[in-house]
Amino acid sequence: NLNIIVNQNIEIASEFSRTKEIYIINNINDNILVTADKPMINTVLRNLFSNAVKFTPNGGEVEIGTFIQPSQDLITSEGSIVIFIRDSGLGMSKEMINNLFRIDATHSSMGTNKELGTGLGLILCKEFITKHNGRIWVESEVGVGSTFYFTL
Repeated sequence: NLNIIVNQNIEIASEFSRTKEIYIINNINDNILVTADKPMINTVLRNLFSNAVKFTPNGGEVEIGTFIQPSQDLITSEGSIVIFIRDSGLGMSKEMINNLFRIDATHSSMGTNKELGTGLGLILCKEFITKHNGRIWVESEVGVGSTFYFTL
């Protein structure tokens, strides 16, 4: 049950989000079931929540939700579930986005409260989502925020 996994990870992130007065909104339906390696998906969610909170200024919002991506395969009608985590944070330039998931271009940016990271969390997320035959990507605008998506 995706909602149970998400709520467990929101609880982990909420200690840090409370100190920054960031509201986390869970829009995951209660009856969404996914086939996934739970520890890997927990790691992906923890990393994405941590980054969203890290790069969102005090008083901001982080939202998680889903939508269905229809299948491109004419043989099966099953699509993929797309999970997104959207923040109201700093946002990123195109150059930063182009280097996010690359091991040869790792970098770390400071969060809004000078939080540090290793720059390796998103590379690990990509590896775990790829192992699930999914994909991960981001849309972002400087000064507006970022939305990370991944499929299962």
